[in-house]
Amino acid sequence: MGLSYAAVPLYQAFCQVTGYGGTVQIDKEKTLEQLSSAKKGERQLIIKFDAGTGIGMPWKFKPLQSQVQLVTGETVLAFYNAHNPTNQPMTGVATYNVTPMKAGLYFNKVQCFCFHEQRLQANENVDMPVFFFIDNEFELDPRMDDVQEITLSYTFFPIDDEEDPSDSSSSAQKVSSS
Repeated sequence: MGLSYAAVPLYQAFCQVTGYGGTVQIDKEKTLEQLSSAKKGERQLIIKFDAGTGIGMPWKFKPLQSQVQLVTGETVLAFYNAHNPTNQPMTGVATYNVTPMKAGLYFNKVQCFCFHEQRLQANENVDMPVFFFIDNEFELDPRMDDVQEITLSYTFFPIDDEEDPSDSSSSAQKVSSS
């Protein structure tokens, strides 16, 4: 289990540098500039959402919507739900990818829960936001002509808890709990 946790930062660094696996290359200043000056494009796309868990992760993890339709330049707020069905607090971390991989260059995440530890208490249920847009430059790239659908996929992995098991706080970015 510790090995899979150790692999997450390495995977994150590799993907961010290379764009491997459809990883979004994030430049927060550029993203904020794009949001404030972006006009909606004309190209309609379907964004599908997928979720999974790694070996040893007992959480139930799912997107709260199966897909959304958008036009390039339009911001979208989507949610994933994580539930810790165990009787103990547990911490996990999510990785993500975008397919087709070539579309990852244009998939801009403004806010997400990936690569940040999420601690859920016993039987806790948490909704986690993802705020994103597809860059208008997508429309100008001839390699994107055949792309009608993009899938955003997250996988949650368990990490070893070294915190006090009696700790009752949650570090998950809660939007709503049920």
